[in-house]
Amino acid sequence: MITGNNIVNEERINEVLKATVNPGAQRIHDILDKAKEKKGLELEDIGCLVNLTEPVLLQELFDAAGKIKNEIYGERIVFFAPLYVSNYCVNDCEYCNFHSSNKELVRKKLTFDETEQQIKCLLNMGHKRVLVEFGEDPANNIDYACQIIEKIYSVTTDKGSIRRINVNVAAASTEDYHKLKSAKIGTYQIFQETYHRKTYEMLHHGPKADYERQITAHIRAFKAGIDDLGVGVLFGLYDWRYEVLAIVSHAQYMDKNYGVGPHTISVPRFCPAQTVTYKPEYPVSDNDFLKLIAILRLAVPYTGMIISTRERPEIRKAAFKLGISQASAGSVTTPGGYGKEDSKDFQFQLHDRRSLAEVIENILEDKYLPSFCTACYRSGRTGEHFMELSKPGEIHNFCRPNGLLTFAEYLEDFAQDRLYKKGYEVINYYLNKMGGNDLGKKTKESLEKIKQGKRDLYF
Repeated sequence: MITGNNIVNEERINEVLKATVNPGAQRIHDILDKAKEKKGLELEDIGCLVNLTEPVLLQELFDAAGKIKNEIYGERIVFFAPLYVSNYCVNDCEYCNFHSSNKELVRKKLTFDETEQQIKCLLNMGHKRVLVEFGEDPANNIDYACQIIEKIYSVTTDKGSIRRINVNVAAASTEDYHKLKSAKIGTYQIFQETYHRKTYEMLHHGPKADYERQITAHIRAFKAGIDDLGVGVLFGLYDWRYEVLAIVSHAQYMDKNYGVGPHTISVPRFCPAQTVTYKPEYPVSDNDFLKLIAILRLAVPYTGMIISTRERPEIRKAAFKLGISQASAGSVTTPGGYGKEDSKDFQFQLHDRRSLAEVIENILEDKYLPSFCTACYRSGRTGEHFMELSKPGEIHNFCRPNGLLTFAEYLEDFAQDRLYKKGYEVINYYLNKMGGNDLGKKTKESLEKIKQGKRDLYF
């Protein structure tokens, strides 16, 4: 029987952290040279990096992370939006505003008509990818989730439709994961929140308090045929150094035993909420937050990394350079919240409240390529096939042209004069970098078709 200790060995992690205090400069240089091979790092290597404090070496760490991110994922930032479908929840987690003892919260479960209106709002912003979020509630079970997913895929406007639905639902049975697989989800995300067992059990009350149920969820999902899996930690609940080694341990376990590491790693930091009285015992500073992003990029180079609107614009901007490849934008964390005035019933406080268009215009200043690409999922480049392309860095050959095409769609359908001009300057910059090879020529031809009204072209 597989247990949490098979996946994340707390004793070993603590031993590594103690043994790697005050690493020497030569040791750090050796680790960074090893990381540049893009084959990942061992826990002892990561222990040295999390214990690194010397400013010059820290900058070298950041430079190495940026280099690896660029070589594997290139310049594009993939955008998505969360869709909170229900805030009913039987758990009483101390860090979440949806906790069951919150009697002030107006509980809401979206109807199919309300779901359609929310999706139309997102489509009218320019989104093509959504992350569907559910609280844990037996009355709003997997069958309801599958019906919502089917409804979302059915919604179309003159701006198109949602092309990829990623899902964040509570840990479930293999049978229920079979249902999610049949619903044609993209990535299944479930976060451990904290890998430190004692802290986990202290902060969770209700079904989610079962540490074993949570940490083995990806195994059941994989057995059900879901091969695109996302992991994450809510940084601030426990020592971030421990959490980094633990999440890498989890990724390595998945890769070794199933041949498929996590498609994504999410790095949310604790944020306050209206009725949350919990004060994190291990707050993560901005500098440490950027440091842990850089370390994860070196340690698990093939995986996509996600940052949310929990973070301030300047932190997100810095994180894009260090390893982040996916980001939410224009987010709302209340069920039915898109297109309405701000509600007090949010799950957590947002720190980037800019619109999608504002975020896009900002990243163009650094020549990042905004992307709404869903090509890998729809072309069958998932699971093991995705890993075969991402580990050696070949996924970049698909990311750039597909990013260019989806961004051109956005510009044609939504951009005003200034953004339109800036956007095409970036598109032409990267199109020129592709040169006159066959892929470059085909991309240029597809861009012309998009200007003429064609949509949903991809490689």
